[in-house]
Amino acid sequence: MTEQDEIITLVDEEGAEHDFTVVDIINVDESEYAILLPVEEENDEAIILKFTHDEEGNELLVDIEDDDEWEKVADAWEEMLAEEEVE
Repeated sequence: MTEQDEIITLVDEEGAEHDFTVVDIINVDESEYAILLPVEEENDEAIILKFTHDEEGNELLVDIEDDDEWEKVADAWEEMLAEEEVE
């Protein structure tokens, strides 16, 4: 888990800005993923985005298009949470 609450702002397809708390950053199958919670929304459902880079080398967060990949990352995060609860 991250040491302190980091807030990032993402811009959606319509250009609206949304703030998220970075809950965790995990590695699965040599890829890195961010677990994010909306800061100001009523629901507390986490979203998972994948780190990637654009042509200029800038780091980007993108939606996970593949359902199997999303499930694998969600399962890995749930396992990490379960292990932390045991400790």
